[in-house]
Amino acid sequence: MTIAISIKVSDGIVLAADSAGTIITRDQTGNTKDVVNIYNSANKVFNLLKGLPVGAATWGDGAIGLYSISTLIKDFRKLLKNSESDLWVDPSCYTISDICLKFKKFLDEELSKPSRSPSEQCTGFYISGYSSGERFAETWIVEINKGQCGNPIEIVPKDLQSSINWAGQPEAISRLMMGYSMSLLKCLQNEGIGKDTISKIIEICQNKLGSYLALSSMPIQDTIDLAEFLVNTTIGYVRFSPGSNTVGGPIDIAAITKHEGFKWVRRKHYYDSLFNPKGGEFV
Repeated sequence: MTIAISIKVSDGIVLAADSAGTIITRDQTGNTKDVVNIYNSANKVFNLLKGLPVGAATWGDGAIGLYSISTLIKDFRKLLKNSESDLWVDPSCYTISDICLKFKKFLDEELSKPSRSPSEQCTGFYISGYSSGERFAETWIVEINKGQCGNPIEIVPKDLQSSINWAGQPEAISRLMMGYSMSLLKCLQNEGIGKDTISKIIEICQNKLGSYLALSSMPIQDTIDLAEFLVNTTIGYVRFSPGSNTVGGPIDIAAITKHEGFKWVRRKHYYDSLFNPKGGEFV
């Protein structure tokens, strides 16, 4: 369980996520049966390629087979840097679209391995950043649904100057941003309200109740603060709602800008950098 955030303004993109990793059991239909344990140290925000303004945030299942998403992302990153790999990316000439297609290919190969049990796998990724030579950033989404990795979809094009996207456990932010619960549609359907009327109600709610928190002119620091606020809002909402605290732990935040590239704003480590000097690569 997770909350993953991607916010775009004119000056760049901010990625943020919590650190809760939930161990669950499923019933025969694939639905969650029990929460076995919750760990608050999962890594969900990544720099996809060192030195390039490209990052990722993930939600959903935190592993494929025996390997965590964090480990698999690092495996993918090595292939992106390996000029002998068919997944190699030329750092002087690349597009976010191309990186997403290579990532899908990588995931397809991982899901097809005999050691994997992907039939219930549901994991999503925001891939955000700047294509080489571009003035503005973009965001794509890559999703695995029931073991099948779909084609990458561009959700924030370069010419869209501001956008807030969130995934994982969306209820709190949906109420704040859209002005209504994610359950509203189903509630109206259960009351026997017609499809056309429901569409009109949803449209009115979006137009009259929605909050527009990200302006294109917002500075990156304020965008960082907004991303942290949205993650904290979800953490608090889940904490005080009935059930397990499936969103929580430290918040990791990264900013991606045209000139500074990918920069960590806040990041947890299981090791102390004091004892691990820069001679080793910080990943």
